[in-house]
Amino acid sequence: MTKLWNKREQKINPAVEKYTAGTDSVFDLELLPFDIQASKAHAKGLEKIGILTGAEAKAILGGLDALLKDFQAGKVSITPADEDCHTVIENYLTAKVGEAGKKLHTGRSRNDQVLVATRLYMKHHLAKLGAASLGLADVFLKMAEKYEKVPMPGYSHTQQAMLSSLGHYFSAFAESLLDDADFIALTAKHLDKSPLGSAAGFGVSIPLDREFTAKELGFSGVQVNSLYCQNSRGKFESAYMEALTQVMLTLGKFANDMLLFTSQEFDFFAVDGSLTTGSSIMPQKHNLDVMEILRGNVSVVIANQLMVKDIAKNLISGYNRDGQLMKKPLFESTKIVADSLEVVGLLLSGLTPKEQSIKAKITSGIFTADIANKLVTEKGVPFRDAYKQAAELVSDTPVDLAKNIASKVSLGAPGNLGLKALKERIQKAK
Repeated sequence: MTKLWNKREQKINPAVEKYTAGTDSVFDLELLPFDIQASKAHAKGLEKIGILTGAEAKAILGGLDALLKDFQAGKVSITPADEDCHTVIENYLTAKVGEAGKKLHTGRSRNDQVLVATRLYMKHHLAKLGAASLGLADVFLKMAEKYEKVPMPGYSHTQQAMLSSLGHYFSAFAESLLDDADFIALTAKHLDKSPLGSAAGFGVSIPLDREFTAKELGFSGVQVNSLYCQNSRGKFESAYMEALTQVMLTLGKFANDMLLFTSQEFDFFAVDGSLTTGSSIMPQKHNLDVMEILRGNVSVVIANQLMVKDIAKNLISGYNRDGQLMKKPLFESTKIVADSLEVVGLLLSGLTPKEQSIKAKITSGIFTADIANKLVTEKGVPFRDAYKQAAELVSDTPVDLAKNIASKVSLGAPGNLGLKALKERIQKAK
């Protein structure tokens, strides 16, 4: 196919062509529908200022709709010779609608094309991931309500600390995911600025109506300075990656817990066999591999975020092709987070607490802090003295676990979880 920049059909060294195109032929398929969306807005903008006639704009919009339909049917591919989705769009239009197709690039650069397509991609996926995070928060909350009063040891320094409950445990992840969804929403608001019309980074001598195209694309406003549009590449992607990282930090902690709590030594939960794998040599094994992969993927997403920042840092103002290398970490991380939210939901649906086994693991020392607090509240003993006395008062006398949980009355503690407030947050956010 004809390259958009090739003026005299000069040949490019195949090694250079392959190296510079890199993986764009693969990853630009992710951007293609968003580039088509932006191209439609640009065509309408060109018609508005008289660059395109009504007939030309209609032909271009029809061609773009046909391209999107072909893409959705799996009939569109991008080859290394094409370089990118932008070239595919223009060449497709030229073949489909003739001379009108050659006019679409007026007042436009591939530089702002990739910016706006990526911005639309991020907005689209933030909406999906935010909704998925809220959905999973609701699942965790339902688990908290179902097992609200089931006792469970709480851990500090990986040692039993104080008595907790499954309601306390599960609602911690519900609230964490609610915060993640809030962070995603704030990130989406931050990214909600249109770079379309900034061209190569220095504007154009054509009176493009950037506010019009921003509105057409559903942006809340325009990213004004055309140079800043280019300089923000990497900054905005990094902000997006931070939102993804926050979700993975929540899910990774849960994954690590599950690997520990489903082990034979802890035996706190039973897992549906369809969620585990086996060993090729040890017949008795039931491995929760899915949580190990999730735990590892936390590192992958964090590394991808650092990669985006590292690529973007200290580049000279304006467009730099280094930015092309941000696509892989961006797209890979988006899929990882979406898949991770899904598999945690699946795990929760197949997770059953083993209440008797959990109770059997609770040690007497776990109540020491409660003894100290009782000496303070009932006998007026200064806390530091009560702390020392409590260490000597631990016994094997059975403790009423339900009563102990109910005694933890500070907001957010096992006896006062505030589940209603979490439920209201979920409903308000939906």
